[in-house]
Amino acid sequence: MGTNRYNLFLAQIFLLVSFCSLAQSTVDKLNRSVDSLVFLEMKKQNIPGVSVVIVRDGKIDYVKGYGFSNLEHKVPVKPETIFQTASVGKQFTAFAVMLLVQDGKISLDDKLTKFFPDAPTGWDSITIKNMLNHTSGFGDYIDDFNYQANYTEDSLYHEFKKRPLLFKAGEKQKYSNMAYATLGIIMSKVTGKFYGDFLKERVLIPMGMTTARINSEEDIVPNRAAGYRILNDEIKNQEWVSPTTNTTADGPLILSVLDMAKWEAGLNAGKLLKKEYYDLMWTPTKLNDGTFEKYGFGWAIDSLNGKRILEHNGSWQGFESTIKRYPEKKLAVIVFANLKRARTYKMSTRILQLFQPELSPIKLKPINDNDPKTTKLLGNFVEKLIKNTVTEDMLTTEFGKEFLPVVEKNSKFLNRQGTFEKMELLDRKNVDNEHSMHHYRLVFSEESIELIFWLTKDNKIESIAAKL
Repeated sequence: MGTNRYNLFLAQIFLLVSFCSLAQSTVDKLNRSVDSLVFLEMKKQNIPGVSVVIVRDGKIDYVKGYGFSNLEHKVPVKPETIFQTASVGKQFTAFAVMLLVQDGKISLDDKLTKFFPDAPTGWDSITIKNMLNHTSGFGDYIDDFNYQANYTEDSLYHEFKKRPLLFKAGEKQKYSNMAYATLGIIMSKVTGKFYGDFLKERVLIPMGMTTARINSEEDIVPNRAAGYRILNDEIKNQEWVSPTTNTTADGPLILSVLDMAKWEAGLNAGKLLKKEYYDLMWTPTKLNDGTFEKYGFGWAIDSLNGKRILEHNGSWQGFESTIKRYPEKKLAVIVFANLKRARTYKMSTRILQLFQPELSPIKLKPINDNDPKTTKLLGNFVEKLIKNTVTEDMLTTEFGKEFLPVVEKNSKFLNRQGTFEKMELLDRKNVDNEHSMHHYRLVFSEESIELIFWLTKDNKIESIAAKL
């Protein structure tokens, strides 16, 4: 009897060890897959350095630095390396605003004229909520703006006053850095202190983000990464901007992925804010006409295979950043890179899919093309887009106003995918008597991209959407 119990005990130990070995093997395989993915993208995009953290249920599953944070001194990236967040910082600004709402200091329905009595015409219909979800009608100050000038909050406000509203509040949604920079000025007025100090006191310190801070060009910041850009196929240092330009509330933070892991843990636990305010931040925006936009307060709201994903990107001064959260599994991926236009969004998406395969896209098979004339028309458009020679006669008047200013940017993106090889038709249907939808896979030598085109009955492109 004793021998049988002993043998049973040994068998249990063997099974436990085998199970642990299998689990460890799976973890090692995942980690190697992340390494391979990051190294490949760094090589393809010529990225100096990348930092990655994967957080599950508030705990770090994986964290690693790759490459160099400073090319001149050959300083390796490590988990403690400090990057600029760029617009990922908007979620912190939104969180701080919601704290003031929770405190009863401001209301989401407060009009801008409450804080700016001399505001321009039209600002009296814009609310705090409109500013948070980008439906204010504000344009952007980043165009025709002197980045080298030092601004006070007052002089920045006077600069913003000069810029016309693009539409009535709530009528449309247009991403606006100016709206978030203005929210920072409002927070200063309400709290009587620089909004960055309020952010540190009420958000960063309580969340345990010990090395997160408002950007400062003059302070000594241990482990700070340098930002880079590619100019004429050579890596150059980031362009210089004034110190005050880097402290506005549209994306001023510098921090590490370890700080972001603390942030994710706090969000996952529902710290500091009541649930109703979290829900508001992560609810799609309803426009005046009853339609919805996939943005809340400082967060984009997307989906992968029908699963809700909360995310945001940032791009500024030689840095790119992405956070992607999969709330259903309490999983988050954060990727930082120190190169302008590095595809951190792509890396974070692929990493998330590695850890949660159910989020991986189902690759559609090409279908028979019974309308080659339309395919030829759209193929011609793609080729012109690649060459940056798109003409307005190919687009509807309304879409042309939106798309033509970003043709060069999209052209550069497509050229980074390698040589354009072919288009594969994935789906096609008539939406109504006036419109049709055409879904293609664009096959390049390096990547494949899915685009959905909407055409009018006279073959004008009315809209284009990318499908990850």
